Amino acid sequence: MTESAASGLSLVVMGTGPFVVPTLEALLTSRHRVVAVVTRPDRVARGRRPPPNPTRDAATKAGLPVLAPADVNAAEVRAELATLQPDLFVVCDYGQILSAETLAIPPLGGINLHGSLLPRHRGAAPVQWAILSGDATTGISVIHMTPALDAGNVITTRATPIGPRETAAELEPRLAALGVPAVLEAIETLQQYVPQAASGEPVAAGMPQDAATATRAPRLSKQDGQANWTEPAAALDRRRRALEPWPRLTAFVRQSGGDLRRLVLEETEVLSPAAESAAPGTIVAADAAGFVVACGGGSRLAVRRVVPEGRRSMTAAEFLRGSSLRVGLQLADPPGAGDTARSAR
Repeated sequence: MTESAASGLSLVVMGTGPFVVPTLEALLTSRHRVVAVVTRPDRVARGRRPPPNPTRDAATKAGLPVLAPADVNAAEVRAELATLQPDLFVVCDYGQILSAETLAIPPLGGINLHGSLLPRHRGAAPVQWAILSGDATTGISVIHMTPALDAGNVITTRATPIGPRETAAELEPRLAALGVPAVLEAIETLQQYVPQAASGEPVAAGMPQDAATATRAPRLSKQDGQANWTEPAAALDRRRRALEPWPRLTAFVRQSGGDLRRLVLEETEVLSPAAESAAPGTIVAADAAGFVVACGGGSRLAVRRVVPEGRRSMTAAEFLRGSSLRVGLQLADPPGAGDTARSAR
């Protein structure tokens, strides 16, 4: 424990995506000291630019040392982290699970800012799965970390309703901002344990999670964005909102030559069920507002805006004017349709 811990803690922040950036920026103006930032290394395919790394960009702008180890738990990396003499790790959207040996480097261990109300939606995509699952409310949790994924004691939480039309792209920055005061509160809570940690006693802050009520939020894939028209329209609309900005909800249109073309469904609306149902995937109406697709259980989904493959975003009515889609025609099954997309859990 550093000598000046009474006035502020020495922190190492670990993250990669944008979720941790507001917290990092707040910590830089707090009484605590960020001594380094740890992020994932770039994995670049030949001929392609590195993927965005907002955490690294924010750290570089602030003039902070940046570490990007392939394995944060490697012995040489642990030794390098130990030389920084951190009191606490602050982790969010990092991408690697810290081992018990790594978490033991700071006397106070580590805290993790997670984008759900744990134990609900443990995993890599909590924001998306909250929408996919139809949750009315979500939030953030700050946990005292253990080597198990998102399973540590909960130090503090913040809750917020999910808007009926809100996308993951809109919800995620709201949750990131909600996490800033929660992380600062959690650090203040842990600072009370400084004397205990300095004496070598284990620190156990927060309340244990109820593992029996835990749900999973696994990483999403492109396949999760393939529209399965046997799903109810409400589930498809949630899928569209949850998968914005990636991989997005995608339908498939069969061209006159038999080729499949992707069609991103950018804006949708759930309609009341029709008096007479049609086979899922059938175009049942089309007008100046767009087109309507029959979905599972007699439900209907109106498509208002689309992005045809290789083209710009446009209204669904614009798309229909240059498309072969007509009332009564069927949207095509996706490639590998036997592999159904994951349902919300």
